[in-house]
Amino acid sequence: MSATVFCGDADEAVAGISDGATVLVGGFGLAGMPFDLIDALIRQGAKDLTIVSNNAGNGDHGLAALLATGRVRKILCSFPRQSDSWVFDGLYREGRIELEVVPQGNLAERMRAAGAGIGAFYCPTAVGTPIAEGKETRVIDGRTYLLEYPIKGDVALIGAHRSDRAGNLVYRKTARNFGPVMATAAATTIVQVEEILDVGALDPESVVTPGIYVDRVIATPTRRFAVEGAR
Repeated sequence: MSATVFCGDADEAVAGISDGATVLVGGFGLAGMPFDLIDALIRQGAKDLTIVSNNAGNGDHGLAALLATGRVRKILCSFPRQSDSWVFDGLYREGRIELEVVPQGNLAERMRAAGAGIGAFYCPTAVGTPIAEGKETRVIDGRTYLLEYPIKGDVALIGAHRSDRAGNLVYRKTARNFGPVMATAAATTIVQVEEILDVGALDPESVVTPGIYVDRVIATPTRRFAVEGAR
């Protein structure tokens, strides 16, 4: 396992993300969204992407700005529509983006399964709904379950509060959301943080994501990802 690389800027951090990649993007709405990394991915130009995130973008910035480039082929998310999801709405109505709706708990568990090396698992969520169509079922103790498969990422883009020089991460309140499971589920995890500290400066009991899961880190001058909606 190679050591965590500390990059000079977001463009360096996202270099090498390839066309056709599956990208896990942290954020619960705006809370925890890694805006600087998303903006850098827009500049980087990778296309035909599959995005995995809780929402399908808000307003015209962050993930919505990436969708607006037309370079996202498919999105897996729990809440594709909200009052400010006009970018996704327009693309979907025009048939320019594919959608897979994944219930929120399943979304988290499918990524956790990928990080834990679990081949598949049974879950009762969505039984009897259109989401269950085509999925294998099994009755366990009188209850019907669906077989769900892990969601693996080629890359995860996440926001954290602080990192130390070993890549260990701590998060800030609701900005934590899907970051920890995404970090374990991706082949390459790229993180933007507010501050990078020396090894030993973080309380080990507060570390949520060990550095073994973190490949690249940038310290960003913007605090948007940490404070917008993180209450």
